[in-house]
Amino acid sequence: MSETAKTPADFWFDPLCPWAWLTSRWMLEVEKVRPVEVRWHVMSLAVLNEDKLDTLPEEYRENMRPGGKAWGPVRVVVAAQQLHGDEAVGRLYTALGTRFHNEGLGVNPESIAAALEDAGLPADLIEYAGKDTYDTQLRASHKEGIDLVGQEVGTPVIAVPGSDGEPIAFFGPVVTPAPKGEQAAKLWDGTLMVASTPGFYEIKRTRAQPPVFD
Repeated sequence: MSETAKTPADFWFDPLCPWAWLTSRWMLEVEKVRPVEVRWHVMSLAVLNEDKLDTLPEEYRENMRPGGKAWGPVRVVVAAQQLHGDEAVGRLYTALGTRFHNEGLGVNPESIAAALEDAGLPADLIEYAGKDTYDTQLRASHKEGIDLVGQEVGTPVIAVPGSDGEPIAFFGPVVTPAPKGEQAAKLWDGTLMVASTPGFYEIKRTRAQPPVFD
């Protein structure tokens, strides 16, 4: 890799997840302070949980069921990717996340339609929210990310190439608010350091505050 080449960081997200949203905003900061280029991919909390619906809290379970809120946004993102290219994914994710999370407008057809407009994408993409047209591609993208880290995690998943060419992949980090500037750089450096340690699996503590969107 040349001195000017950027390290690809593959990032799997579900637009529904506020914690993945915060991590994604951190990654945009990382791009400013480290030679990193984020490549966006979808994964699905609905797919992740479809075999364990009976164990989920009732409200969360309803979102994950076929036809629930969790399916529409990610299907629209996959349709945008399939019909308009990979570059559309990050733009649409930013537009969706801003409305869902920062503006608190909720996961609904109105928010999705407005996000499509914000991202400069055709309004008729919203029709795919209720269709399984690209579910094969959705599941393939989900599987690609989750296979790197295993079934006992959620979104986001991040993967970067290691020194041996094999991917270093991890869930998270889960952090709020999203670090900026040098704090973003330090978290990136530290995350890579622990994630690349052979045999390292987990650091965790109880979340003491809700997501902070700034």
